[in-house]
Amino acid sequence: MSEIKNIGKVILAGAGPGDPDLITIKTVNYLQQADVVLTDRLVSEEILTRYVNTSAEIIRVGKQCRRGISTSQKTINELIIKHALQGKLVVRLKGGDVSIFSNILDELQTLQEHNIQFEIIPGVTASLGAAAYAGIPLTARDHSTAVRLLTFYKSRVVSDDYWKELANTDDTLVFYMSSETLDDVVEKLLQNKIASNKLLAVVEQATTPFQQVYISDLYDYQNTLKGKIFLSPSLVIIGKVVSLHEKFAWFKSNNDHEHYFKPLTKSSLIQHEQKEGITVLV
Repeated sequence: MSEIKNIGKVILAGAGPGDPDLITIKTVNYLQQADVVLTDRLVSEEILTRYVNTSAEIIRVGKQCRRGISTSQKTINELIIKHALQGKLVVRLKGGDVSIFSNILDELQTLQEHNIQFEIIPGVTASLGAAAYAGIPLTARDHSTAVRLLTFYKSRVVSDDYWKELANTDDTLVFYMSSETLDDVVEKLLQNKIASNKLLAVVEQATTPFQQVYISDLYDYQNTLKGKIFLSPSLVIIGKVVSLHEKFAWFKSNNDHEHYFKPLTKSSLIQHEQKEGITVLV
């Protein structure tokens, strides 16, 4: 008889937007059982030190949007399969929620191709964390009845017709991974005559001790925030609800303009490349 191979299991879990207390109990339970944790850059170091099984191997597979120093999705898929096929319990830990603007589909398809069991555990996504900690209820009565989760990291993502719709809707707009293209976002909305009673908020490093909230009138953006470089991650909220921030802001940061999530360096990724025997840098 052929030997039956012991295949492990993969947990695709959201770590929340930054504050380590916002992680779910279910994800913590799996971290305490894990053999291997593949973690994104946007995961609090405190989560890793507080909750991960002390005997587990932690592999950092961070990405940086629009920057050359990142772990490729191909490498991440290979690491997931490598350790799962060794019979290990693997936790793939993602910042925020596991299904919002992540590459979960690639990972699900890879797991299915190799007949590996998996679970998907949701997390507090960045838009909900940023809005809550900035005192901006996203669907506040008389301000908005819906929320749109968007991204504009490159010009082809949003069509001209859709910009017109976005400028005219009363839905709250939340842009992920778009702080570096914010000048273009505002320009597109102004070109399409967005209402003057809608404001813009940029929530920088939301829910962390270094959170900063920047508010601007869209029609005065050129004099307030145009060209500003925000620390990663930063989330953009646009709509009438932004006006509520001044009244309901409750979270006090320490006002330090420092990185909570440390940027990736070439040397740190090379170390993992050598350890795992695969190509990491892209």
